[in-house]
Amino acid sequence: MGDWQMTETREGQQKLFDALSRPLRDLRMSLTDRCNFRCPYCMPIDEFGPHHAFLRRDELLTTQELVRTARLLVELGVEKIRLTGGEPLLRSEIIDIVGALASLDGVQDMALTTNGSLLTKARAQALADAGLQRVTVSLDALSSHIATRMNGVGFPVDRVLRAVDAALAAGLSPVKVNVVVRRGWNEEEILPIAERFRGTGVIVRFIEYMDVGTSNGWRLEDVVPAAEILRKIGEVHPLEPVPPRVPGEVATRYRYLDGMGEIGVIHSVSHPFCGGCNRLRLTADGELYTCLFATNGKPLKPLLRSGASDEEVRAFLAQVWHHRRDAYSAVRTRETKRIGKVEMSRVGG
Repeated sequence: MGDWQMTETREGQQKLFDALSRPLRDLRMSLTDRCNFRCPYCMPIDEFGPHHAFLRRDELLTTQELVRTARLLVELGVEKIRLTGGEPLLRSEIIDIVGALASLDGVQDMALTTNGSLLTKARAQALADAGLQRVTVSLDALSSHIATRMNGVGFPVDRVLRAVDAALAAGLSPVKVNVVVRRGWNEEEILPIAERFRGTGVIVRFIEYMDVGTSNGWRLEDVVPAAEILRKIGEVHPLEPVPPRVPGEVATRYRYLDGMGEIGVIHSVSHPFCGGCNRLRLTADGELYTCLFATNGKPLKPLLRSGASDEEVRAFLAQVWHHRRDAYSAVRTRETKRIGKVEMSRVGG
């Protein structure tokens, strides 16, 4: 197999470890770099305007290439696949992709992150029928004027809420709602959003504003720390911590003491969790990134299109993970600058 560190689980599946002994478990697979929103923390309109050069169709990995890559990564230990973008529901063959990935032996969890704009009842049911298990919907505010400013295109809140209901109706649960909190923009929405989904079975995850890419104008003073988020909610609805479901979870979990459900906080700025990170990211055009804040990716597409055997592709994938030493959030400081970091719209968050 090569000189990389591997063990074998009780089920016989291989487990691959990186240079810091972190196992490969999760695959974040971007299906497109396109999105119909222009959220300022991801695709600000002044950087991603009408003349922005998105990937051509022939530059995207095909369904067959996506599935082949996922199959080989599952053989190396991946158990969970999350489909991202851009907006993954813009990919016309999304149902076929979900069906093919869900059929892979060893995939224990299949999820999708969406802005909700295209998640109708019919689409949600079709995704569930194809094998999708869970959906995460992005929603940064309930107030119309704040939400439309946050999504950058004036998309109405009620339609995003209908997408959440569609996911629930299709059984794509637990449905999660992601809220990126940016000071001066939407921190007053924290409690209203928490209260909107209390007792519904929907899990809200509040995300500290992160310095992904170089186009979103990130400043440390714009970050609302997880401790402040928890305080705003806990003062009204007391919380207690909950153990992680699986190792390497990105969100720290809390539940309401009155039994009305749970929330999560993703605190990569105030409390980095690089030591437990087990995620590999694949862009829509076939580059591998081992960190959300990486500068350079490893090109996989040329190998896939060169006629390389499964053994050769598997060896390449294993070496990429084996040499991984990323821990950007753990060394981030106010002065940290890195030119050319990959944009979130390419690696899907």
